[in-house]
Amino acid sequence: MNKMTFPNACQVMRWHFHPLGFEASMDAPRSMVARVFDRATGETVLAIAGIPCTAVMAAADVERIIEAVEVELEAFSVGRGVVGWV
Repeated sequence: MNKMTFPNACQVMRWHFHPLGFEASMDAPRSMVARVFDRATGETVLAIAGIPCTAVMAAADVERIIEAVEVELEAFSVGRGVVGWV
């Protein structure tokens, strides 16, 4: 099983959401806050708090976080024409 540290997991998520910006920080030992934003304007497209995570995660855990953010992003962006995301 592939494991990665929180900073490496954040890099994977940044690559995944490009061209949108992505940043995340741990707000507690087992949860994080994630923000997806428009890189051109800096405008926050979506912010989610309380996402379960750890300092070292399996690749499958990172994929679940990506999927959860995608679901929220899709629900939020319907009809809004978010640049870089459909």
